[in-house]
Amino acid sequence: MPDVSALAQEEAAAGAAVTPGKRRFPLLVIIIGAVVLIAGIGAALVLTHAFGGSTPAHKKAAAVHAPVGPPLYLALDPPFVVNFQADQLVRFLQVSVEVMSRDQKTLDLLKSNDPVLRNDLLILFANQKYTVLATPEGKEQLRAQALTAIRKDLVQAGGDPKLLEAVYFTSFVMQ
Repeated sequence: MPDVSALAQEEAAAGAAVTPGKRRFPLLVIIIGAVVLIAGIGAALVLTHAFGGSTPAHKKAAAVHAPVGPPLYLALDPPFVVNFQADQLVRFLQVSVEVMSRDQKTLDLLKSNDPVLRNDLLILFANQKYTVLATPEGKEQLRAQALTAIRKDLVQAGGDPKLLEAVYFTSFVMQ
C-alpha cells in the first residue's frame, strides 16, 4: 500500500502545481479587460469633447441658428421672360421665382424693392448660356446665383441677408 500513498502524494503535488497557474490566468484576463475598458472610456470622452461635445456654448449657438417659425414665401410676379442667343438662334427663357424666409419683415422689404430685384434678376437670366441651362447642374447654379443677387439687393435695402433662406424656380421654360 505504500505505492498508493506515493501516488496520492504525486497527485497532490501535481494539483498544487496546476492550481496557481489557473488562478493567475483569470486574474490576468480581468486586469487586461479593465485596462482596455478604462482606455476606451477615456478615448470616448476625449473624442466627444474634441469633436462637438454638448457644451453650453454649442447649445446656445445651435439655438441662434435654429429656424424660427414656419417658412413664408413671396412670389416675384409676373414671371421673368428674357431672350438670349444660342448657336445663332434667339432663345427665350421664362422663369417663375419665389423666395423663402421665416421673417415677414424681410419679405415685405423685398416686395417694396421689387423693381430693383426684377432688374438684377433679368440681367442675370439674360446673361446665361443655353447649353449650361439645359443641364440640372446649370439650373441649380443659376438658382444659387439668383439667391446671391437677391441677398445683395436685400443688404442694399437695409435687410439681413441671412434671413433670406432660399430661392425657388416654380416654373422654368426654355425655347
